[in-house]
Amino acid sequence: MSLLSGIKSPSDLKSLSNDQMLELAGEIRSYLVETITATGGHLGPNLGVVELTLAIHRVFDSPKDRIIFDTGHQSYVHKLVTGRTDLSSIRTKNGIAGYPQRSESEHDVVESSHASSSLSWADGIAKAYKLTGQTDRAVVAVIGDGALTGGMAWEALNNITDDNDRNLVIVVNDNGRSYAPTIGGLARHLNNVRTDEVYKKAYRFSRKFFSAFGPLGRLAYSVLRGAGKGLLGTFTPKGMFPNLDLKYIGPIDGHDLEAMEQALTQAKSYGAPVIVHAITQKGRGFQLAEDNIDDQFHAVGQIDPKTGKSLESSSAPSWTSVFADEIVSIADENEKVIGLTAAMLIPVGLHKLAAKYPTRVFDVGIAEQHAVASSAGLAFGGLHPVVAVYATFMNRAFDQVLMDVALHNAGVTFVLDRAGVTGPDGASHHGMWDLALLQIVPGIEIAAPRDAIRLREELAEAVAIEDKPTVIRFPKGSAPTEIPQIRRLKDGVDVLHEAASKDVLLVAVGAMAPVALKVAELLSAHGIGATVIDPRWVVPVRQTVIDLARDHRIVISIEDGVRVGGIGTRIRQDLRANQIDTPLNELGLPDEFLEHASRNEILDRIGLSAQSITQEIVAQVLGAKIPSARPLENEVKNTNSKL
Repeated sequence: MSLLSGIKSPSDLKSLSNDQMLELAGEIRSYLVETITATGGHLGPNLGVVELTLAIHRVFDSPKDRIIFDTGHQSYVHKLVTGRTDLSSIRTKNGIAGYPQRSESEHDVVESSHASSSLSWADGIAKAYKLTGQTDRAVVAVIGDGALTGGMAWEALNNITDDNDRNLVIVVNDNGRSYAPTIGGLARHLNNVRTDEVYKKAYRFSRKFFSAFGPLGRLAYSVLRGAGKGLLGTFTPKGMFPNLDLKYIGPIDGHDLEAMEQALTQAKSYGAPVIVHAITQKGRGFQLAEDNIDDQFHAVGQIDPKTGKSLESSSAPSWTSVFADEIVSIADENEKVIGLTAAMLIPVGLHKLAAKYPTRVFDVGIAEQHAVASSAGLAFGGLHPVVAVYATFMNRAFDQVLMDVALHNAGVTFVLDRAGVTGPDGASHHGMWDLALLQIVPGIEIAAPRDAIRLREELAEAVAIEDKPTVIRFPKGSAPTEIPQIRRLKDGVDVLHEAASKDVLLVAVGAMAPVALKVAELLSAHGIGATVIDPRWVVPVRQTVIDLARDHRIVISIEDGVRVGGIGTRIRQDLRANQIDTPLNELGLPDEFLEHASRNEILDRIGLSAQSITQEIVAQVLGAKIPSARPLENEVKNTNSKL
């Protein structure tokens, strides 16, 4: 029986010998490679935190001691040693989540996968334990994979140093990377600490000391080093943040289990905030990941573990790849166009622009607020910034969009990748709030392309606008090559389908166009005539949308954003302002945190499949609810006379 199969809780680790722990670390790496290459997920980051996570669970007592992972995608090993030993269902419907999730385990604390919040959480929990007399409980924040580049982490550090009477341990997982190599002054500073000759001397000395005297030597060395006295004092680096009043232990080899355990034991004994600086290697133990300098297999789909080649096939290019090619073409013609992103150069498709025009792309780290405010300055300086981020991460920079960009009439284009329902990454990654949030920004214009052609077209239109913010949003996955229009109206609205009778106007927002077209087809079988339009630019509402609504019996808006305050609501308000009383039904995502599952599974569950939408429309138009258990085409006969 493998050692891993015998681990049901963190307490099981404490009885293992050092040799068994090394064997367990090897088993975990093999299991992660075998499982995550088959399911998809965050492989590289978790291969890098195996020993670090095991050491934390050996030294601390979870869940009495609280462990917070930042970012949350580094928690796979934590899941394995806290009873979730089968990751074969990870990120699938009803399976294990790809991030910490309280409903799964009492060992999970923070569910949000958004980076740089762990120190604030840890600060709050540690203060609560102090105020409630729970002085025997520790809080451990594991922050890494670029999360220290986020501004929230620095705000928290400033406050943590103001109260030194708490059991708070900050473990910095320093792998020199976020998705790709971490950038900026902090990265350079950490690299200097990591490569400082003082550290190298101390590390060489420590290895010789340990080798000669064994565990007793390790203990003696740590005591001397902690005191900062004698010979070892000359070998001690100044620390990670020498200007902050924080105790510092490190740098430690994050793949040396014994060294990590000793450092964490020392940190635990301080009874005050302390930093443990662990040097790790992303993708550790998987040669393909170690050799891949671009992203070290940060997040993978289903791949062949021997070759690293994708096992997923699609004849259509992804939305991201279409954008990646088009932004280069636009930049070729317009020297003012520059790109910004927040530690996601490759995932959002700015890598090609960076390769061709390296001085015209800025990766600011995990700092969306700074990216947006900086883009306002770049626009003021005469450039046209294109800020490309995941739609869900745009939430973090809403104030900057409102008060820095829009208030100052800055010509900035926001490209929101992974908009709507993204699928397996779960609640914090669904880009479902962008339409409701951003449409309240005065003057903003928002486009939602339905296919690759419209993405290229609308991106060019957005970049041409110099006096207000513009937004292009699209989902995860493959982009339809072309969904042709019958005709384009005078203000750019595309008519995709028309029937002789004007019973229903279907307003399709972006990627929901194929669903709307299928609904029109199903309605036709019931004698219900539908017109399908793609507004292209959904905010502000175009006049022809209002005019068409006046001419139809009912209007149905279909969007993959939250329906509360969504595009449907905006259309309803404009209809009322124009004194048009055509009934309108807004279909969109419910105001709830959606689970992890495939996009189609989630859309089916919440009633945004073509069949569910058709049933609702038939019930509204004909006043006869259609049982969902039977095919629609066989339900209602001879309905023309009822219309």
